Amino acid sequence: VNKQGQTRLSQYYNNLSIEEKTILEGELIRKCLSRVDYQCSFLQFREYKIIYRRYASLYLIVGVINQDVNEFAILEMIHNIIEILDKYYENVCELDIMFNIDRTHFIINEIICNGEIIDMNKTNVLKPILLMDKFSVKT
Repeated sequence: VNKQGQTRLSQYYNNLSIEEKTILEGELIRKCLSRVDYQCSFLQFREYKIIYRRYASLYLIVGVINQDVNEFAILEMIHNIIEILDKYYENVCELDIMFNIDRTHFIINEIICNGEIIDMNKTNVLKPILLMDKFSVKT
């Protein structure tokens, strides 16, 4: 999500209709963007525990249904995602995500599968996409 409240990338691991996703995202974005910098990055929203972090002009927002989850582990995962995207895109920005949405989804899918964190190692996460880049035909 950018500062203007526009969703740049979203990924769901539960079954919601497009209408439900749109309403959920709208409410959640307004709630997160209205918070000030000194407020906690964790909040309760509906049945979700929300963990978010701002990086430059982007907000990474994670909603978790499992209430036993460690919020700091999710914050660390968010930070790790940014570090991996920074390494891949060489200083990631909003345009990198927008114009390479398929690659960004691929990277996130290497980290998270069915809502579970499966790998946080930067080398392991980037290895498949770097191989794809190496063998893809440049047009």
